[in-house]
Amino acid sequence: MQTNATMARRGLLRLPSVQALAIQFGALLLVVLSLLLLTRLHWLQPASFPSMTTLVVAQGALAALLSRWRRQAAWWPVMHFLFLPAALAALSLRLPPWLYLAVFLLMLALYWSTFRTQVPFYASGAAAWSAVEAELPQRPLRMIDIGSGLGGLVVHLAARRPDSQFEGVELAPLPWLASRVRQMAGARCRFLRGDYQRLDFGAYDVVFAYLSPAAMPALWAKARAEMRSGTLLLSHEFAVPGATPQLVRPTRPGGPMLYGWLI
Repeated sequence: MQTNATMARRGLLRLPSVQALAIQFGALLLVVLSLLLLTRLHWLQPASFPSMTTLVVAQGALAALLSRWRRQAAWWPVMHFLFLPAALAALSLRLPPWLYLAVFLLMLALYWSTFRTQVPFYASGAAAWSAVEAELPQRPLRMIDIGSGLGGLVVHLAARRPDSQFEGVELAPLPWLASRVRQMAGARCRFLRGDYQRLDFGAYDVVFAYLSPAAMPALWAKARAEMRSGTLLLSHEFAVPGATPQLVRPTRPGGPMLYGWLI
């Protein structure tokens, strides 16, 4: 029988970001082992040792092939091929070490656990806010924006629908802090910091999401299990595979779609 720890480790190993890290190290190890083998067999002499550019290209090509073998998304092989050249190019600039740390901390605060959730930071924009506002039931309701980012949608709706309660939940510290500042400045809404998976969707009449294609199946399963009959699940840009939406409308001419499912 599998323990929770074993299942958690297997789940971690299936994350694309963890697989990508393993692929990069695996490709680098293959290049090093190939050089050692060719040297030991005397097929490669010091005078004919490959240049750094050749080794970098070989590592990138191997990483891209390994990515294709693991059936990662189409953009991963390109990222794998360019990763090491980009890293070496950054090092050649001789920037101060503190700058790399500052950029890392900024990205960490902005994206936080994107490597696990596969949900990057997206800003929905005013067109999406207006589209959501137009589709809300004309009665007092309670709505939550999961992955609320900087809080724009929640603040917008709270100002236009004082009869209702609007909340947002955000996992990344920096966007959550920005939304909390907006709340303290007088916005009639509430922002929580945490993982929406820990929330009970049964407490809400409307759940809005702007996540990513990878997150939609789990979101749909949670919505079906927890949301009450007659409530509404809205998703900006990303549909649920295999679930026919009752609402499909563009947020602006030629723009992303807003999808809705009546539970």
